[in-house]
Amino acid sequence: MKTVRLTKDSQRDLLDSLLKRSPNNYGQYESVVADIIANVREKGDEAVFDYTSQFDKWNCNADNIRVTDAEIEKAYAEVDAAFVAVMEKSAANIRDFHQKQLRNSWIDTRPDGSILGQRILPIAVSGVYVPGGKAAYPSSVLMNVIPAKVAGVERIVMTTPAGADGKVNPGTLVAAKIAGVDEIYKVGGAQAIAAMAFGTESIPKVDKITGPGNIFVALAKKACFGYVSIDSIAGPSEILVIADETANPRYVAADLLSQAEHDELASAILITTDEGVAKEVEQQIDGFLQELSRADIIKKSLDNYGYILLADTMDSAVEAANAIASEHLEILTKDPYQVMTKIKNAGAIFLGEYSSEPLGDYYAGPNHILPTNGTARFFSPLNVDDFTKKTSLISYSREALEQAHKDIELFAEKEGLTAHANSVRVRFQNAKSNSKDVPS
Repeated sequence: MKTVRLTKDSQRDLLDSLLKRSPNNYGQYESVVADIIANVREKGDEAVFDYTSQFDKWNCNADNIRVTDAEIEKAYAEVDAAFVAVMEKSAANIRDFHQKQLRNSWIDTRPDGSILGQRILPIAVSGVYVPGGKAAYPSSVLMNVIPAKVAGVERIVMTTPAGADGKVNPGTLVAAKIAGVDEIYKVGGAQAIAAMAFGTESIPKVDKITGPGNIFVALAKKACFGYVSIDSIAGPSEILVIADETANPRYVAADLLSQAEHDELASAILITTDEGVAKEVEQQIDGFLQELSRADIIKKSLDNYGYILLADTMDSAVEAANAIASEHLEILTKDPYQVMTKIKNAGAIFLGEYSSEPLGDYYAGPNHILPTNGTARFFSPLNVDDFTKKTSLISYSREALEQAHKDIELFAEKEGLTAHANSVRVRFQNAKSNSKDVPS
């Protein structure tokens, strides 16, 4: 990790470095992804089967592309019962948390006869992408699917790549069953995103696509946005820890490494007001690297995007944290709640030394699908609202419109939209129209 004194210049340089990891900087792959999408859109299943054979090395067809009930039953037999029980506990926590996000439709009736309101309904079909192979994460299945189920989505379609033997990771299948997925298709990559966005003979078109994936998946989601809704264009994982002299360096080091192990582009940053803590954290990291299984990935991650920033004051540490707007933010200080009140930008905030980041990844209940690459300045974690749509309701009586019609006509005329003005004016131009009340 690079140890740097926190200044305006070092903060700016750090932000420039972190932004290089954004999927928006991988334009060289966009043409490849565009070709895949166009081919799937034109040829449907044929293109999906060809790409699956090419990339995943198994013979996919209309008869075996969909996961069967028997395959799910077999997956349960292959997954440790204790792990199934933990996933069920995690699912319950996630469900309970997201239930609190539900919002109701509302109607506001006024004395003048006007009625305004908002109708909230779930989307009809939600699609979730789940990575396969070495990056099989059952936790992401729970986090993507359960908020949709809580929102009331009736049909949830999942795509995930199979291995060369045509089998899907059993943990993924069990998580899908626990979460309530309705259909699972054995297809991955950009072709899976295109299939869900436009539909094929086997895979239905969905209204929204969520879920993580590699750069090709991320770019496919970006390209399909507008034809279908998406959650976000997720970048590499990141963690930022704010620590003062009271922080336990061993805990800090362990938490930084928990994200650095994701991949070489992951970011792990410590901002501390205490040089002693900074030095001890480095020593603890060196010790952990001797025993962790993904040490090679961690070392590359820390070499590329690992920083220890020495701040003169806690206020400057908070200012830098708000500028970075990290996906995960841990506050390990004497009074973490007081520091938290000053944080404006973060995907998820973990308070105190017993609230380590993996608690959010797996178990506590808040969603672990979070804004990355500084987008926490304007994006939120995946939530129930992402799976609903809102429709405005407007009903005016004649009396209510009569009080407002001249204002509306003036507004329309100032914008040069005379037909807009006329649409209101005709209702008050003669006695005949006046005798016909506007339905309320």
